[in-house]
Amino acid sequence: MRLLVIEDDEHLGRAIADCLRQEGYAIDWERNGAEAASILAFQSYDAIVVDVGLPDLDGIAILRGLRARGDRTPVLVLTARAAVDDRVVALDIGADDYLAKPFDVREFLARCRALLRRAKGEASDRIVIGRMVFDGIAKIVTVDNTQMLLPNREFRLLEILLRSKGRMLDKDQIADQLFDFDHDAGPNAIEVYIARLRKKFAGVLTIRTARGLGYAIEPADDAA
Repeated sequence: MRLLVIEDDEHLGRAIADCLRQEGYAIDWERNGAEAASILAFQSYDAIVVDVGLPDLDGIAILRGLRARGDRTPVLVLTARAAVDDRVVALDIGADDYLAKPFDVREFLARCRALLRRAKGEASDRIVIGRMVFDGIAKIVTVDNTQMLLPNREFRLLEILLRSKGRMLDKDQIADQLFDFDHDAGPNAIEVYIARLRKKFAGVLTIRTARGLGYAIEPADDAA
C-alpha cells in the first residue's frame, strides 16, 4: 500500500512517515501543498494524509481539487485547529476522516487501516485463503495455526496480492503500492519478492504468472 503524507512540520511529518514505513507501507512525504497537488495530478495513492495548515496551498484546497476532478482516494485530514467549522468543512467537501493534533500514534494507524479497508470494500483486516490466515492489524500470517515470519516488504506484497484476489496485477501496479519515490528498486525486485513468497507458501498458495498480464494469488490445489 502506498500513502502520501502532506505535512510541513518537520518533526511531525518525519514521525508520521517513519511510523507508517515501520508498518510496511510505501510512503511519499511532501512538505509543500502546491508541490503535493502537482504530484497528485499524475501519481495515484491508496490513501492520503494531509494537514490543513500548509504553505502555498492548504489541505482544504488540496482536498477540494481532488474531489472536483472525481478522485476518490481516501483522505485523512490532520488539523491543530479546535474549531468545529474546520472539521465540518473538510468532511463536507469529501474528507473520509479527520484527526486533531496532538494524537496517539495507535489511533492514527488504526484510522489509516480503516480508510484502506473501506476503500477496498472490506470490513476486516483478516483474510482467510485456504489454510492461510492473514491478519493485517496484528501483522501475523499463519498456516495451520503456525506463524510465518515475513519481513515487512514480503508481508505487504502478500497483502497487495490478497486484496486483489481474483484479478491480475502487473509489475508496475505492484511497484506503485510497494515502493515509494526514494526507493531504488531494481528491475527484477518484484520477481525476487514473488519468488520468496512462492517458496515460503509452497503447497499453501499459488502465485500465478500470466505473461504480459502479471500475477494473481489463489489457494494451492492441495491446500484445502
